[in-house]
Amino acid sequence: MIARLGFDPPSREVSLTTAMRAAGVLERAWRVLHLPGEPPITPYGVGVLSSVQDVRARQDAARPGSAADLRRRGRGRLRGVAAGATVSRPLSAAAAGYLGLQGAKAVVTLRNAGRAPAATEPTDIARVVVVQPILSGDPGLEDALRDNLLSLDGARFCWLVDEDDAEAQHIVQRIGPVDRLEVRLCPPAPEGVNPKLASLQPALEDAGDDEVFLVLDDDTRLPRASLGALLGGLERATLATGLPAYLPGRDVWAQLVEQFVDNNAAMTYLTMAPVTINGMTWAMRVRDLRAIGGFTPLLRHLTDDLAVAGAVLGSGGTICQTASPQWLTTTVEGPGHYARLMHRWMLFANLLLRRQPMRTVAAISLLHGIHPNLLAVVLAGSVRERRLLPLVAVLGGRALLLRHLQRRIYGRPLHRPAVSLASGLVQPLHLGHGAVQRTIRWRTRTYRVRADDDFEAVR
Repeated sequence: MIARLGFDPPSREVSLTTAMRAAGVLERAWRVLHLPGEPPITPYGVGVLSSVQDVRARQDAARPGSAADLRRRGRGRLRGVAAGATVSRPLSAAAAGYLGLQGAKAVVTLRNAGRAPAATEPTDIARVVVVQPILSGDPGLEDALRDNLLSLDGARFCWLVDEDDAEAQHIVQRIGPVDRLEVRLCPPAPEGVNPKLASLQPALEDAGDDEVFLVLDDDTRLPRASLGALLGGLERATLATGLPAYLPGRDVWAQLVEQFVDNNAAMTYLTMAPVTINGMTWAMRVRDLRAIGGFTPLLRHLTDDLAVAGAVLGSGGTICQTASPQWLTTTVEGPGHYARLMHRWMLFANLLLRRQPMRTVAAISLLHGIHPNLLAVVLAGSVRERRLLPLVAVLGGRALLLRHLQRRIYGRPLHRPAVSLASGLVQPLHLGHGAVQRTIRWRTRTYRVRADDDFEAVR
């Protein structure tokens, strides 16, 4: 129409409301000022033109592939995406619950770590006797033993080697005579007796009352400053225990074990008042250990760490959980070895829960049993609903939290994202396996376990 009238087509647009207001102002001006002719535009004309334009726009939009049709489809897609971003309430609750629970545990962990004894140069290290039950089988055994001799120079060492472990005896002989090192050969433990506790009792009998009895596993490296923290803990409590962390594993099975410990140890040991100890590293004054009867009353207990903790707490003693790491290396020879190791740890955890009052069981279950299940719920829900946002938020928040926590406590991040996720997801399976399967392989024997103080070797 505009072209037929000889006018140039419009190059700009205004809204209908603006056009109506402008037309109304012009019409009043023409009427009040008695201007000749008609105003350039009137409200009636705007209404007619807008109606014509609306009809043409509808016709244009109806044609597939037109600009209006493409704009309409784009708006539809945007509405679909916006609708797709909606996350179900259970999935949102699981994601928020996981991040909230782990965040709260991290805050408590760091607070308690700040209150723990400081890692310092140990004073009077000559009073410390480092007692290590030694069992062959791990390729890193000799390196770990040598590292501790260098790191804890000045302490007295007592290595306990089984009479029937020729390989361990050969390793000890290869290290050679060392000042302040005693090697003891231990006979096989009788039926129903914990072999580790049976070997520790003679070493305790030969220790002096003024010495500190430090039990250190043969795959554990104790930094000198961490020994200082343990000795500082004995100024506050009857027993001081260490915080385990793993050195990098060589293969995926060792890394799964590594991530299980590195992701959980600090937030397990430092969030509650101690109910057990880290059996890999702990220390007591000899006179205090003798005051509770030594190891003899505990020989029928399978879990030496739980038995020692129970004896200390039962006698009115206290436990100091330090926040200084001890570094472990464990060679894991394939999936079967990994499954057996995790099964033994989880069975021991079940034995621990059996001995606790219901209030403590509920607290442990809340703090340490729910988060891996929430992680599995978030992963499954995100896949089922095709919503990546909750999973990305949980995995990102989890990685940042663990790296920050590990850097603060261990001095460096130990987090491996993919292996860490896998380790967390299979944790409930290992716990269930430990609850139903009561036969374990430990040290050189296979045991059927009915209770902590009721077990028998399986021939």
